[in-house]
Amino acid sequence: MNNMLKELQEDAMKRLLDSRCSDGMWRGWLSSSAISTAVSVFALQRIDAHKYKKQIEDGVGWLHQTIKQDGSWGDSVESPSNMTATLLTYVSLYAVGEAPAETRKYLNDKFGGDTSEALVRGVLDYYGKDLTFSVPILMMCALAGVIDNWKKIPTFPFELATLPQGLFRHLNLPVVSYAIPALIAIGICQLRRNGGFFSPLRRRFIPKALRVLQKMQPLDGGFLEAAPLTAFVGMCMAEGGYREHAVTQQCAEFLVSTVRSDGSWPIDTNLSGWLTSLSAKVLPADDALATIIKNNATQAVHPFTHTMAGGWGWSDLSGSVPDADDTSGALVALHRSAAGVCSKEVENGLIWLMNLQNNDGGMPTFCKGWGRLPFDRSSPDITSHAILAMALWLPTLSESLKPRVQKSLQRMTRWMERMVQRNHRHEAAGWIPLWFGDQDAADEKAPVYGTATAVDYLMESQHDKAMALARQQTDFLAKAQNADGGWGGNKGVRSKVTFTCRALAALAHFPTEYAEARKRGWRYLYQHMQKGTLYQREPIGLYFSRLWYSEDLYNITFLLRAIEVEMRNTDSTS
Repeated sequence: MNNMLKELQEDAMKRLLDSRCSDGMWRGWLSSSAISTAVSVFALQRIDAHKYKKQIEDGVGWLHQTIKQDGSWGDSVESPSNMTATLLTYVSLYAVGEAPAETRKYLNDKFGGDTSEALVRGVLDYYGKDLTFSVPILMMCALAGVIDNWKKIPTFPFELATLPQGLFRHLNLPVVSYAIPALIAIGICQLRRNGGFFSPLRRRFIPKALRVLQKMQPLDGGFLEAAPLTAFVGMCMAEGGYREHAVTQQCAEFLVSTVRSDGSWPIDTNLSGWLTSLSAKVLPADDALATIIKNNATQAVHPFTHTMAGGWGWSDLSGSVPDADDTSGALVALHRSAAGVCSKEVENGLIWLMNLQNNDGGMPTFCKGWGRLPFDRSSPDITSHAILAMALWLPTLSESLKPRVQKSLQRMTRWMERMVQRNHRHEAAGWIPLWFGDQDAADEKAPVYGTATAVDYLMESQHDKAMALARQQTDFLAKAQNADGGWGGNKGVRSKVTFTCRALAALAHFPTEYAEARKRGWRYLYQHMQKGTLYQREPIGLYFSRLWYSEDLYNITFLLRAIEVEMRNTDSTS
């Protein structure tokens, strides 16, 4: 098996090094998105259809080229059809007079009718209590005239954004922390259209809300460096009477600057911070790479979430928001690239994580628990990542910081222990990840990814209690293996290279166990390399509200991680 592993490693390493950019980072290639393209085309049409005629026509052309036989679209070209991508694309094409009849039939079947009531009910049911994405979707439908009853759409209280952000966790907002720009733009647009008894009073908050919105907009104009949020803000600002406002114009400039040559838009500009950390984790120590990672740490309080300086976001661009997973990833990568030499950036990053930690002991994504929405809740995979980051750096920390980190680690491991106990009580198998899923699973969830990632993090931490928790989850991974030797997102779901790499990285921490399962898994990957399908695109990424994407570097970096753990642990037992 060693020869097979070396052949896989040499191929993947060459691809990784060849994909490095001239500035020393990795930017990868996110799949083009029907959702991003549809909302961008619509926003540019609403802002200035004449000025952006070329971008609109190119985008419409790409949407027509990627339609499926039944008139539907998936989030990416490789994705199966879904309601959101199809509805938004239909609305965008409807607005330019090019909506396919077969798409209308698809949606009619999906919603049980094509009335405003059916559309509103269908979208709200799909997204549940989280209005972060459902209300922007419905607003775009209303702006295009696909929905003719605005009053059926839940109202966004934009004036709440003018309050001190420290109060947000007590307000039970209908959106998560990253969506405040949409809350403002949509709320103002709704007020302009619907009015209401309190509208004179609410209008008095508009100037201050617009100042908040303008402060949150990055230098390049792209909220979160992403087309969807930027486009939703731009279209609602334009329709709300602020077409010439600086925020609206910068939204348009961002969309024009990020469109691809084929007329499409990706779901986000790039994941350079995350991808650089993933790459650094599988490469030798490198001072230059360590410096690059250090320089990408935030230098000031972030205007989106008001988190302190010191965290890392998924990208090196100004619109990226620092979060727990990317901060932990950068800290783990730094431990390797900087050969374990501690620095001010490391200490600031650890303090940033501890300040984010939820009261229950676990780690959320962006903000210390605003409420019960997914990105504000503690998550097993993100918590495990933070455990690894803290455990790696603990021995090198100053005596003043070390006790605080130890306490944080204790709180996180206790939270993880409760998650294991809850699984046992409810006979649940595996941990559900926040940022990844499986489109082939009936519930679209991927406990194989969440469990494998957490097990890998916890075992790598060499923290006794964390490792004990990891051992309790490995049987689930072994039992979820498919007959072909690979793993899908859950037991019985079609195998994928990405999930197989993650599962093998986890099981490789137990060299005297699961030997046959690992051999079968490696044969599955090797066969894919022989067929030329090892690096095929697999949309397993979840971008915020259930938006699927693929990233070309995932299979490469995840494969190299699995090979490293397998070789290291096999050598240690031979």
